[in-house]
Amino acid sequence: MDSKRSVPLNLQNLARNIKRWGAQLGFQQIGVTDTDLSQAEGHLTRWLERGRHGQMRYMSRHGLRRSRPGDLVPGTIRVISARMDYWPEGRRDACAVLADPRLGFVSRYALGRDYHKLIRKRLQRLAERTAEAVGPFGYRVFTDSAPVLEKALAEKAGLGWIGKHTNVINKTSGSWFFLGEIYTDLPLPVDSAAENHCGSCTACMPACPTGAIVAPYELDARRCISYLTIELRGAIPPQLRSLIGNRVFGCDDCQLACPWNRFARATREPDFSPRAQLSDRQLIELFCWTQQEFATNTAGSAIRRIGYECWLRNIAVALGNAPTSPAVVAALEARTDDPSDLVREHVAWALMQHRCGGRG
Repeated sequence: MDSKRSVPLNLQNLARNIKRWGAQLGFQQIGVTDTDLSQAEGHLTRWLERGRHGQMRYMSRHGLRRSRPGDLVPGTIRVISARMDYWPEGRRDACAVLADPRLGFVSRYALGRDYHKLIRKRLQRLAERTAEAVGPFGYRVFTDSAPVLEKALAEKAGLGWIGKHTNVINKTSGSWFFLGEIYTDLPLPVDSAAENHCGSCTACMPACPTGAIVAPYELDARRCISYLTIELRGAIPPQLRSLIGNRVFGCDDCQLACPWNRFARATREPDFSPRAQLSDRQLIELFCWTQQEFATNTAGSAIRRIGYECWLRNIAVALGNAPTSPAVVAALEARTDDPSDLVREHVAWALMQHRCGGRG
């Protein structure tokens, strides 16, 4: 970062204005923190040493730059952390979809437009608006796009606390929100860190279908359905397939169980509204998509990044968990000669579930 300012800044007033401008850009909250993440760094190091990141090698690739903002972006002394709600308006009740094994459940965050570009653009506009007021300054914008400990930063900036499921929870808004950051050399006043309000509640832990929350505040990603259906590129471990149910992209169970989400508000962003082609569709219908239909129906969606092969892999598992019917078996049998070894393996597993006694 390289910035030169000859006029002294009223930093308290600037921080207030940044929060006001952020609200005008659609963020529900803006907070500021320093760059000391030593406590979170210890937690990250232990998590990596235990191999709980699975095949997410990018989590360890950058060393300690993830927990040391000044190493990632030299000159950084403050982080502006922002959150934006995504809980979709007019969505079919998530629990009702999970309870219907004929439907494909997509994590609520992925029903609308991919958040990465939208939030990054809004943060860029916030930085540019700040530059209009104070002149050039050093900054860099992030939205889940670089080695950043966004949850720890959000907690320190007062946006919420990290719950026992390892998601950030806000006392008045729950946990259905995205995070983004601006690393900056502006010496802004910092906000107070959020207090933890989980108390003795452990509702999220037994709610996890695969037992991925191995202890309070400890997640083993290798068992997490979001990891298995999104991050993992190979075969889903056979012992976990029946636990995935009808979740074809991500998992929201721990958040659905969290009592703080009774305060969650629907998003104000039209781009986060559910798309008809992605929202609670029949598994058989999703499984019949051609590669071109997948590309068309997931354009601009976070689902696009897992690719067609993993999409079919996930749905094959869900169909293996669905009630046995001629239509389900026929859909699976139609892909027994799929060009992908990965898809064929999961189709064979799914057919075995129906041929060995059947389901429901």
